Amino acid sequence: MPHHLREKRQQRLADEIGCQPKPWGGRLSVALVYPNTYYHAMSNLGFQAVYQLIQQRDDCLCERFFLPDAEDLERHHKINTPLVSLETGRTIDSFDVIAFSLSFENDYINLPILFDLFRLPLWRQHRNQGHPLVIAGGICALLNPEPIAEFVDLFVVGEAEVLLNPLFDQVLLGHERSECLARLAQQAGYYVPSLYHIDYSEDGTLASITAKDQSCLPVQRQWVKDLNTTQCQSLIKTPHTAFGTMDLIEVSRGCSRGCRFCATGFAYLPPREKTAQCVMEQLTPCLSASSTAGLVGAAVSDYSSLDEVTDQVIASGAEVSVASLRIDTMTREQVRILKKSGQKTLALAPEAGSQRLRDLVNKHLTEEQIVGAVKILADEGILNLKLYFLIGLPTETSDDNEELIALVSKIRSIWVEAQRPLGRLGTITLSVNPFIPKPMTPFQWAGMATIPDLKRTIQFLRKQINRMPNMKIQVESVRSAQLQAVLARGDRRIATILPRLAQGENLNSACRSEGIDPSFYAQRQRTQFEVLPWDVISAGVDKEYLWREYQAGLHETLSRPCQKGCDRCGVCYVGEKGEN
Repeated sequence: MPHHLREKRQQRLADEIGCQPKPWGGRLSVALVYPNTYYHAMSNLGFQAVYQLIQQRDDCLCERFFLPDAEDLERHHKINTPLVSLETGRTIDSFDVIAFSLSFENDYINLPILFDLFRLPLWRQHRNQGHPLVIAGGICALLNPEPIAEFVDLFVVGEAEVLLNPLFDQVLLGHERSECLARLAQQAGYYVPSLYHIDYSEDGTLASITAKDQSCLPVQRQWVKDLNTTQCQSLIKTPHTAFGTMDLIEVSRGCSRGCRFCATGFAYLPPREKTAQCVMEQLTPCLSASSTAGLVGAAVSDYSSLDEVTDQVIASGAEVSVASLRIDTMTREQVRILKKSGQKTLALAPEAGSQRLRDLVNKHLTEEQIVGAVKILADEGILNLKLYFLIGLPTETSDDNEELIALVSKIRSIWVEAQRPLGRLGTITLSVNPFIPKPMTPFQWAGMATIPDLKRTIQFLRKQINRMPNMKIQVESVRSAQLQAVLARGDRRIATILPRLAQGENLNSACRSEGIDPSFYAQRQRTQFEVLPWDVISAGVDKEYLWREYQAGLHETLSRPCQKGCDRCGVCYVGEKGEN
């Protein structure tokens, strides 16, 4: 291994706090792979949680692999050297299992790069018993694993705390791989793509999905009923990451709000919380006068013990941070605590500028509530404000975009009025993202807005925002958004374009070479009874309920938030059997 790469690996390991590599010897060896850089991976609590869960087993050891950054990747290619593990510098052929943690669809493009660095065949059919078993988990494995189903032997569908131990228990029995996979495929939470047959219609849509050998269809997601039994926090700390100075801890999982565009909100139902006592028991050993507790959850502002936990963290001498605040539940006291902890920027998510579109996405927000929340932040002296908006929502018109600008203008006026007496004027940043219809949500049937329409909207917004002092606009690339839509909504045929994308081809060129129309996946409206690629998986939410919510959205009708124990969407009923 080149001196530069070896030094970098050793320095990262030396800088980590809380990581003690296990000695080899008679254990099942697992290569845990994050298909992005170390910087991104070690900020991911799910990745850290899986690492700790495997390391806690006496019969397993786990070592980590990451996508090299651009400079190191160039060095690997230049001198043709394989990727090695962080802990002991071993190559992938030393491991029994390769476990990918998949958080973002765009990371699929990095899989061909990693397999090449591993010196491992990318396509499942080209690997044999002598190669490591390739498994994958994370939210992408739950939402729609099909675009990479031809690469992976087994997907873990659900939460690692209830699925990893049964998986490794089965692997350690020592059966032939085919028998091991067949046994797992008959249990909820494990998807073995080779045991399912996909038929296509003449128009390119899916005709049917059939399971072989008594494999589950659909594969039911599994989840933790009691979040207090989990320990999802940054147990390994490193300065080489986005949140290197924070002690991150998960306080809740799932969201009750039912925003119709949000995959996380539907895929992780039912909403669950840790008690304040549990959070503080796990967090207190990490806290000091120089530390900051980062509270993590799909809806941190809805966490019922938020005030209690923040008070205890502050009382310990540490500071506290949250990524964003819910507009209709934030309090002046919460803002004061966050400001005292040094937060100069806070984020709010109106999502849409018009009341009509906010009702369409089931946001349960009025303009009065948005303006009121902004006024609290301004009055309490928060310097900078970030606002999240979606564009290209179903039924969106130019009138909706005019209303967005009117709302932003009103927010700016409040901000300027509150901050001028303080002798400074912070920045308001609009983060504008094209809407991508995600699997497992009510909008999974909708088509994404066309690229020309999105570009026109962005041009209009830029023109208007650039006229306003102290305002910035950040816009996700429309091409990048379309790529994400294709990867998020694709079927198994999408796998053929991934090696081309990994080599630097753009989406249109890669699709043209493989005879694929990207708009078929990204912009096409689905019909109610169309077989969807991700129908092989069930997150527990009834598909008919999702359709009803889609129709309610199109009629701009609000639905109430999730209530514990109701039978409206089916999740609580599915979960009555507990953790399988």
